[in-house]
Amino acid sequence: MQFAICFDNEGYEASLQIGKLYQVIPDEGADKHGYIRLIDESEDDYAFTASRFHLLQLSSLQA
Repeated sequence: MQFAICFDNEGYEASLQIGKLYQVIPDEGADKHGYIRLIDESEDDYAFTASRFHLLQLSSLQA
């Protein structure tokens, strides 16, 4: 799973919260154009410019 932390919500203050962790939805088309898709604060999926986020790759923990 991939996650992104928002650090720039300019123009999208109602849709994105700075410092919030969002789960990224795989979207090759968005990736090719410099966007990432995620569920925003309206609970709809939307593509935002990737430069607004710091991407994190989390691996599952095994016991």
